[in-house]
Amino acid sequence: YGRQCAVTTEHALPVLDAAHIQPYRGRGSDHPQNGIILRSDLHRLYDRGYLTITPNLELEVSERLRDEFNNGKRYYELHGKRIVVPANPRLAPSPRALAWHASHVYR
Repeated sequence: YGRQCAVTTEHALPVLDAAHIQPYRGRGSDHPQNGIILRSDLHRLYDRGYLTITPNLELEVSERLRDEFNNGKRYYELHGKRIVVPANPRLAPSPRALAWHASHVYR
């Protein structure tokens, strides 16, 4: 990811997190294809199902953010944005893992 957020391309290391796409379940689930670098606020929203990344590598922002908090304008501006992924396909997020997140976590 070039030490940057896959969504915003933010480079400030103190705010970058390695996020699991599918929850960490021990050995084998810590593979680079089950991870993505996100800014810490995006990571939190991703883990809670307010954001997902489609298998086509586009960010989706749930309407729940607006409905539950009457907020989220800055995040809705990112809706539909294509994320940046590593050039090496072995390090890029797995489409299968992304589809899992979209169907099991994102609401």
